[in-house]
Amino acid sequence: MKKTRILLLFALFLFQAKVNGQYTTKKVRSVHQQYTDSLKNVEYDYIFPILGQGAYSKGFDIPYPIGFMANYFWSDQGILIDNFQLGYQNALNPDKSFPLQPFNDKDGNPIIKFGDSRNQAWSFNVRPDIWILPFLNVYGIFGIGGSTTEVKIESIFDNDKLGFTSLVDQKINTAGVGILGAGGVGPVWVSGDFNFTWNKPALLDKATVAIVMGLRIGKTFTFKKKPYSNIGIWIGAMRVDIQSETIGAIKLKDAFPNDFWDKKDQFVADYNEWYENNYDDLSVKDKIKADLMMNVVEGIDARDGSSVIEYGMDKQVAERWNMLLGAQYQMNKRWQLRFEAGLIGDRKSFLASLNYRLLGFKKR
Repeated sequence: MKKTRILLLFALFLFQAKVNGQYTTKKVRSVHQQYTDSLKNVEYDYIFPILGQGAYSKGFDIPYPIGFMANYFWSDQGILIDNFQLGYQNALNPDKSFPLQPFNDKDGNPIIKFGDSRNQAWSFNVRPDIWILPFLNVYGIFGIGGSTTEVKIESIFDNDKLGFTSLVDQKINTAGVGILGAGGVGPVWVSGDFNFTWNKPALLDKATVAIVMGLRIGKTFTFKKKPYSNIGIWIGAMRVDIQSETIGAIKLKDAFPNDFWDKKDQFVADYNEWYENNYDDLSVKDKIKADLMMNVVEGIDARDGSSVIEYGMDKQVAERWNMLLGAQYQMNKRWQLRFEAGLIGDRKSFLASLNYRLLGFKKR
């Protein structure tokens, strides 16, 4: 039992910290000595964090255990598209419909070739969290937002004249869970953050899973006359992985931006020309794909609002890692204001957060 207590106290000393820049410290300047001595006399009768009394007895200024964070998040990043599948449903003419199928030629090469595509997303979310231990935090994420995806199609059937850009806007609901560990190393603190989120776009059949891992190292500067108030700054890196398989459907009239419809006559004429000149030279498999595409083109020509394009693809971010810079102002132990930006790498991001904390549940 004694050995177990020693190990727990060692872990407490090694991993004393808090997420988002509000970190505990053991080394205290003389001007804060009175505040530190008062912490040692605290009688901590709250359930969380476990080992909270031991932390205060050693002079650690641990955060209030329960928090509610309101966030605004924006990102812009490149995306890679592969394994494209296409289907077409026309309620007015079912004979023109095709089920979802891989859109490759007989040799397995993609019939539609994609260029540089990008996604911009924003969200408002809330993040309740609780410090289970002085160095271990668990949290949830619940939010709403939107996404704009710009997909550049360079060619169809190796015909560069049949390229265009598709712009898709949709709403997104988000829910997720995460875990964070943090600790002091000399004059700085380090933290590791890992979370899963389920993101349900309005136009997709299933939610997309995103896995985010963040690593940060920083330093906190405490105010001389307000030892409970500080400013933290940090640098870090973030890795994002998203579930690759995406299946959804969109009305034909919504699949293309407004400027595409202004020049759709030329697109239809180019495809009709290609279809007539090359159809006889195609394999049976490619003729089926050409007929499917012709039905889509005929729908474009009529701007038929009843037609629906079904699609499937493997989608991933172009670059998984990017660099972070951040800062937080802790007004007091209840209120913190945080900003973080992703500045280096293909993915650009911005986060603004307001955090409120409270002591939570008392021991009986």
